[in-house]
Amino acid sequence: MNRLLAEKDNPQADVYWANEPIRAELLKQQGISVSYSSPEAAGIPQRFKDPQGHWTGFSARARLLVVRKDLKDRPDSILAYTDPRWQGQGVIANPLFGTTTAEIAALFTIWGDLRGKSFMDSMRANGVRISTSNGESADFVASGEAQFSLVDSDDGFNRVKQGKPIETVFPDQEQQAIGCMIVPNALLQIRGGPNPENAKKLIDFLLSPESERKLAFSDAAQIPLHPGVNTPAGVPRIESLKTMDLNYAEIARTMREIQPFLEKWMQK
Repeated sequence: MNRLLAEKDNPQADVYWANEPIRAELLKQQGISVSYSSPEAAGIPQRFKDPQGHWTGFSARARLLVVRKDLKDRPDSILAYTDPRWQGQGVIANPLFGTTTAEIAALFTIWGDLRGKSFMDSMRANGVRISTSNGESADFVASGEAQFSLVDSDDGFNRVKQGKPIETVFPDQEQQAIGCMIVPNALLQIRGGPNPENAKKLIDFLLSPESERKLAFSDAAQIPLHPGVNTPAGVPRIESLKTMDLNYAEIARTMREIQPFLEKWMQK
């Protein structure tokens, strides 16, 4: 992203493939992208696209819980982090980085600042353990050092595939719950790139249902955003999940706004 910003006046790239929409949105705000609505994106739900067509989401990760396989009463909500039943038994990746930051920002946009801060403080008071990454969080659960953790779906799917004693749980699936967070990849065309027509062809190819099917069956185990795309066992179809109703541009703004709070929270 920083290189694209540095090359703004002399673009060298044609297409940017981001592993989440936040950076794509920031590039749009900096005037790096140009609007392009691919015909292959017609079946992708509008909530995974920029309203002005500057980026399009595809092939997503979900934020889910990994839990110990031997647990009888499994956590099924992110609110487990604040539940006294699970005191000291949950682990979460450092909230200053990556998709953990994005999910906390998403919670702040859904709940508001007051409830968002209350959730974070209650999680800390309930003895949450902080790891360095989502992968380490999943490994802590697999080794028995923790009972559950919130991670990216590829971290969970890969460890299940390796035979680790864990299960994946898509959180907050009840009718009145907020749903799980979906983190799609995002594609955008670079403004002034040297090969604009080929850029569109590449975007069309990557956004196709067939490309999403291939990514679902890859080690990345990504969730297609086109409905009805075939997926392997354990990788759900997007239409089967209750997902957070998110505005990714708002999340990008909120991430910047809550950074000082998160830095203080980490020092507690």
